[in-house]
Amino acid sequence: MDAIQKAARVEKQALAGEELALINRQALKELTEEEVFVFRVAACDNQVDRDQERFTEAALDRLAELYVGKTVIMDHRWSASGQTARIYAGAVEESEGVRRLVLRAYMLRNDQTAPLIAAIEGGILREVSVGCQVAKAICSICGTDRRETYCGHCPGQEYEGKRCHIDLDDPTDAYELSFVAVPAQKGAGVIKHYGGKGEPDDLPRPGEEAPALTLRMRLMEASLALMEMEE
Repeated sequence: MDAIQKAARVEKQALAGEELALINRQALKELTEEEVFVFRVAACDNQVDRDQERFTEAALDRLAELYVGKTVIMDHRWSASGQTARIYAGAVEESEGVRRLVLRAYMLRNDQTAPLIAAIEGGILREVSVGCQVAKAICSICGTDRRETYCGHCPGQEYEGKRCHIDLDDPTDAYELSFVAVPAQKGAGVIKHYGGKGEPDDLPRPGEEAPALTLRMRLMEASLALMEMEE
């Protein structure tokens, strides 16, 4: 099954002093509040998104664990030199009945990161793509795991008054949080296959009439929040 990518945006938020202890679990030297710049990513939730997908509550809880220690990169560039920050904590927060995965990350304050921090604080750089892998993709209509079997139900279509969506469950890896210039637009991206038995090799593009179920590499609305050290 292809990887899942979602997106986030930037906002301001305060940071409590106890966060520094969590940050220092990732560092090889004791860092002070003055040495770090921190932010948080409201990455994904348990609501059906525009891709007709939703993460189960169990999946969100597991992703909160899997993301801790992962690096933050730029423009999906997988290289040591491209690492700009590191995720030091993750949690699932609930608000008005919606459960959302929130990741907290830090970067060092130095001459190299100063332009990046300025761009984030100034609202210029505020899109972030988060990526993960799940083992199960469950059809909400018939309960079929599309990783195992192709059931033919199409997400977004109604069947006897019930709209089909995909429940993403059993995360196996959380591998990417990347700053990006432009998130994927609605309807754009790479068609993904679940790989279940009987799934057609050529799935249709969005808008085409067919019973194929696709997982889109598109970005959903979320928020990336800056966290300021408390005085």
